Amino acid sequence: MMFGVSLSLRADDFKRVLAKPDAPVAGLLAQFLLLPALTCATTWWLEVDPQLALGMILVASCPGGTFSNIMTWLARANVAVSVSMTAVSSLAATVLTPLNFALYGWLNPHTRGLVTDIALDTGNILMLVVAVLAVPLLLGMACGHYFPRFAQAAQKPMRVFTLLVLFTFVGLAFANNMDVFLANADRIVGLVVGQNALALGLGALAGLLVGLNRADRRAVTLEVGIQNSGLGLSILFTFFPHASGMILIAGFWGIWHLVSGLTLSLLWGRGAGRREAAP
Repeated sequence: MMFGVSLSLRADDFKRVLAKPDAPVAGLLAQFLLLPALTCATTWWLEVDPQLALGMILVASCPGGTFSNIMTWLARANVAVSVSMTAVSSLAATVLTPLNFALYGWLNPHTRGLVTDIALDTGNILMLVVAVLAVPLLLGMACGHYFPRFAQAAQKPMRVFTLLVLFTFVGLAFANNMDVFLANADRIVGLVVGQNALALGLGALAGLLVGLNRADRRAVTLEVGIQNSGLGLSILFTFFPHASGMILIAGFWGIWHLVSGLTLSLLWGRGAGRREAAP
């Protein structure tokens, strides 16, 4: 997934972040600071089942999902901001994802025992995140730089392939845990929809507080609201394959954030199109 989206990344995208960092900084603070902290506090306050709560904390600790770039384009928002945020958040996730997962999993007293029981090894998770995110990101950028024609031609098939991979992850998660999902669907659906609404709201609020224009604000909203649940499932399948509650949370996230993100982007894109067509 990261290799495909990074084919279009250039060094100028990072320069753009440094030249005008308001939008990426606001979005990254909402994504890596506010979302995990509020998820931890909410699951603690609501006394969410420990496995479900820890699954929510893991998703909140992941970087933005690669489909946010496509959704930002459909919304006619600022794609450059979205791509830059995806790149920076993916690199930051090599440190912040395992750190936030361990920290907030320990801070919530309901999940603290589970984190201890599964003997969380932050170093091993860090290695996995580097392999899943940092390495393909750098390889994709190098490929796009040295083989631009191939990179351009590969954009559409890589997007399709990425979508198929994500739905494969989700399908495996549900196929292996369908009994648990049916028994807990009422709690899982509400938790995921609520957390996704929180993520989208935090992105929009961050953009408003720093005075971003509409295009930048919508890019930040989608970037914060579309989490890399594929990374979360990779971590779960590798380290916690028997944590069915956590897998179900991450799996349903993989479906729902596509539904909510595409709905928002299509509504926004249609509105923007009408404004552009108006005399």
